[in-house]
Amino acid sequence: MSTETTPLPSMRYTAVTFDCPDPAELARFYGKALDLPVAYSSDDFILLGQEGAPGLGFSRLPGYQRPTWPDPAREKRAHIELGVDDLDAAQAGLLALGATEPPSQPEPDRWRVLLDPAGHPFCISTLV
Repeated sequence: MSTETTPLPSMRYTAVTFDCPDPAELARFYGKALDLPVAYSSDDFILLGQEGAPGLGFSRLPGYQRPTWPDPAREKRAHIELGVDDLDAAQAGLLALGATEPPSQPEPDRWRVLLDPAGHPFCISTLV
C-alpha cells in the first residue's frame, strides 16, 4: 500500500441539497426564513444563495418519504442548524412560514428542533 498522496485540486463548499417532493415549496420556506434569493431554478431543482457564497439546494425526489424524527422508522439523513438571537421569536416566525413542531424537544432552553415543510428536522439555537 502506497503512502504517497496526490494533492487534491482546489475545492470549495458550494451547497447542501435536500431531497423533497416539491422543490418550490421548500425553497419558498427557506428563502423567506433565511432571506435568500433563488440563484437557479428548474422544475426539479432550486438553488438558493447569494453570489459567491454557499447555498441551499432542493431536489425533487419521486417517492420521497418524510423523516419520522424522533421515531427512528425513517431516520433523518442530515439537518441544518440555524443561529438565532431569540428562540421564542424565531420559532414563532418559522412556524408561521410553515414549519411544524415535533412532539419531542431534547433541550428546549438551549435549542429547538422544528420540521420544515418536507419533514426535514432542523435546529434553531442561540449557541451558534
